[in-house]
Amino acid sequence: MTEETSTPAPRGSTCTCLRLRKASRQVTQIYDHHLAAFGLTVNQYSILGHLRALPGVAISALADVMVMDPTSLTRALGPLQRQGLVRAEPDAQDRRTRRLHLTEDGARSFALAGAGWRKAQAHIEGALGSDGPPAINAALDHLIERLRQAPLVSAANANANEEGTE
Repeated sequence: MTEETSTPAPRGSTCTCLRLRKASRQVTQIYDHHLAAFGLTVNQYSILGHLRALPGVAISALADVMVMDPTSLTRALGPLQRQGLVRAEPDAQDRRTRRLHLTEDGARSFALAGAGWRKAQAHIEGALGSDGPPAINAALDHLIERLRQAPLVSAANANANEEGTE
């Protein structure tokens, strides 16, 4: 008799975050697998793609577009800068702001890694069927937009509201 080594998943959980994070991790693993041959993770590939579309974007603006905090984006940019795929330059008007640019090597790396990205896309489509990804993408786009419009309540305000209702 073999012993089960994995912990069973909680059943009946209504936690949306849990489901989204699980799906996100699985999708990330698939893309990372297919992009590994090109020396990139899916996060790095996404950053390169955004920089190709938004040359000279400020870190804060890119973080907003990618729905990341600027500190996490800066940390993710480090390896790309060390590999010579991205360069940061001070803004001409505001020296405190850094503008990001894709280097020639970065553009070449992004173009080559497109083959890995297409394999990952095909992998996802194969698992979900050809109508699955468009439906999921539409639902996720709707979710992202709705959540952008729903402001977060700060912890201090939440505590004050809880105390006032007791």
